[in-house]
Amino acid sequence: MPRAGLTPATVVREAAVLADEVGYDKLTLAALAGRLGVALPSLYKHVRGADALHRKLAVLATAEIAEKLTGAAAGRAGADALRAVAAAYRAYARRHPGRYPATQRAPDPDDPEHRAAGERAVGAIYAILRGYGLTGDAAVDATRMFRAAVHGFLTLEAAGGFGLPRDIDRSFDQMVSGLDTAYRNWRS
Repeated sequence: MPRAGLTPATVVREAAVLADEVGYDKLTLAALAGRLGVALPSLYKHVRGADALHRKLAVLATAEIAEKLTGAAAGRAGADALRAVAAAYRAYARRHPGRYPATQRAPDPDDPEHRAAGERAVGAIYAILRGYGLTGDAAVDATRMFRAAVHGFLTLEAAGGFGLPRDIDRSFDQMVSGLDTAYRNWRS
């Protein structure tokens, strides 16, 4: 019998907290069962396995970051919007180091909730790019450029990969300024 009050949503929320504490790569069903105070087989009443847990965590984290990105973009345009969204992306990754990697998982086409969250996250970036006159294939390329640049920076930052004696925040700002310059001068 499942533990009273334990639901699939509770399991995923606790998995998100645990991932932030121990790291996404160390999130296991056994560790989660221990945190929840249940036997491992009891978790299978709420989640079908490790991959299902990671998919559900991806939905949660993608919805969270989408909310942060759309909120940051609201009422802004151009470089101001780009800076705000990049800063929100970075703040989310810093605040949620365990669930942030789950946001990088491409939505399963058969999962409408994950697809919708992904569309909201990408939609925030597309909205900024429209302000630069980038739509269609150009917007797809520019979105990939944004994600690759920001995610790459965040990955290196989290791993302690910036050892040169220069302020990391300044470098991040310079990267975002470089994206702004590229978008203003885009050639399709």
